[in-house]
Amino acid sequence: MSLVVYLAGAVLLLSAAVLFRRPRPAAPNPLTAATCVAITLGALVFVCSAPVTLAAVNDLTDIPNFGAPLTYGMLSAYSCSLLILLAHWRGGPPDRVRRQVLRGIAVYGPLIVAVIVLFALADAPVERLTDLDTYYANTPYMREMIVLYLLGHTAAIVAMAVVCVKWAREVTGLLRTGLLLILVGALLDLLGFQLTKYTAVVARWTGHDLDFLSTSVAPPMAALGALLCSAGYVLPRLLPAAVAHGRGLRDHRRLRPLWARVGFVSVAPKPPVSWWRLPEERLHWREVAIHDALLALAPYFDDRVRARVFAAALGEGRGAHEARIASEAAMLAEAARRAAAREAPCGTPSTHRLHATEVSGAAGLVELARELARTPVPDTAGEGTVKAFHG
Repeated sequence: MSLVVYLAGAVLLLSAAVLFRRPRPAAPNPLTAATCVAITLGALVFVCSAPVTLAAVNDLTDIPNFGAPLTYGMLSAYSCSLLILLAHWRGGPPDRVRRQVLRGIAVYGPLIVAVIVLFALADAPVERLTDLDTYYANTPYMREMIVLYLLGHTAAIVAMAVVCVKWAREVTGLLRTGLLLILVGALLDLLGFQLTKYTAVVARWTGHDLDFLSTSVAPPMAALGALLCSAGYVLPRLLPAAVAHGRGLRDHRRLRPLWARVGFVSVAPKPPVSWWRLPEERLHWREVAIHDALLALAPYFDDRVRARVFAAALGEGRGAHEARIASEAAMLAEAARRAAAREAPCGTPSTHRLHATEVSGAAGLVELARELARTPVPDTAGEGTVKAFHG
């Protein structure tokens, strides 16, 4: 069982790390922070509840079953963090959000203290690593501690499920998908973890033995429910960014023909040295460098070349926009050739603006690059010509 809960904890920590790694605005984002805290506490609950961890904590403190109040206290903190996350997720006036956060802390703070106090008052000398809830279900104070932590967790999960059902009817897209994942995870927690725990404990109270529900069914259900909830938290926040970075990687690759043709004249500042840059960052730097190169090549633009190719493209049946891109690509290729050969700029500077400089984003540059890829590279193209234009 230790392996199962450790894997669940590792996946949750990875989710929190990925979410925290996202580029953030200068001001801290309370929703991101609340999400990361909730996921991290969920991961710590799994780590603390593993039998290997429980045994290590008990040996370290020399107190039998000391890992129990540690785990239950951590689970109560996780339950509180879910309510805090709901408060930030719901949003509204800052004062109202702050009151809801403080209300949750005011409820679960004393609950955590009560769990510790009840354990201190109880007599639990026999170490139980997997079946403590049922083994001590009839022991004074231990019984109350077990019921208390379960009720606290149930309240938070029920609140989470109710909010998800309500919001899922009002939103669409990724947010609705995330809410449905959280709802399924909450139901797995309620039915697969809490209900089995309650059933096993009540069975002990009535003289029956259904310990397998608590020891064999509840842990994997809790792990699966927490993983689904975690996916629901991060999906609406990470998937759009992942799609954007995928688009950035694609556009960066598509700009290679254009960069190969004009990059030798660019004097744009190089990006900071880093072992890792996100695709969107790489694309931004590539766009800046290409626009700098286009500016440097502007004195070499020959309107006669552009007009000739534009007319030929129209004669071939191409549309006006396609003909424009083809003519601009030909004019740019000729400008790059002349610049690479250190020829003199055109006597009459062109006033034409490239389509790629009139539109925002990389779409215009990608069109130009695609057209340039069909144009043979001049043999005279080379490096070391930047000083011819800037020095």
